[in-house]
Amino acid sequence: MCSNNEISKETLQESIDRLLQYAHGHHQRKFVETVELQIVLKNYDTNREKRFSANIQLRHPTRSRYKVCVYGDEQHCDEARLHNIPYMSTDDLRRMNKDKKKKRKLEHRYHAFLASDNIIRQIPRLLGPGMGRIGKFPTVVSHTESLCDKIEQMKAMVRVRLKKQPLINVPVGHVNMTQAQLTSNISMTINCVVASVPKHWQHVQKVFIKTTMGPSHRLY
Repeated sequence: MCSNNEISKETLQESIDRLLQYAHGHHQRKFVETVELQIVLKNYDTNREKRFSANIQLRHPTRSRYKVCVYGDEQHCDEARLHNIPYMSTDDLRRMNKDKKKKRKLEHRYHAFLASDNIIRQIPRLLGPGMGRIGKFPTVVSHTESLCDKIEQMKAMVRVRLKKQPLINVPVGHVNMTQAQLTSNISMTINCVVASVPKHWQHVQKVFIKTTMGPSHRLY
């Protein structure tokens, strides 16, 4: 990975402190605000240079209210029940497929889905192509993995995308996280972006962090 030493540790920590003070001061919201990282590129023609999309496994979960439902075999359903994780068996899915309204509600109720490795191939037949179309096709989970750990990993996974505009916007946490947690997530994300462009920091024009409703704080 390319180092993010172009941004000093002091600058990053001071900016996070100001961001959190603003969020927890006189501007508290009725919801948990997301912390976003914004990187503006320069001398990077997205019509000529490659656009990219990458998933980053951050050290700390970024989503405070991320809801996951498990489509499980008997063993995974038992595990989900034990840990109060929403789940559905294959029999539940067969019944659900007959009711389009319930199926749509299910698809929108959760941010993501897991499916046991031995039933993942049955999902298109059980539920149709809808989940693939909305980008929520289940992630496979095996019996060697803990459902709780898998869900925590999903909560810490973010996608970095460069599309038509030379601007990258990534959620890197929320305002209830500590300064150390946000510092770690922001640094990892910056590293990934800088490493993904050919000339690294020469392509970076500006870097900001901000909350959902708060002002921007310039890092670079």
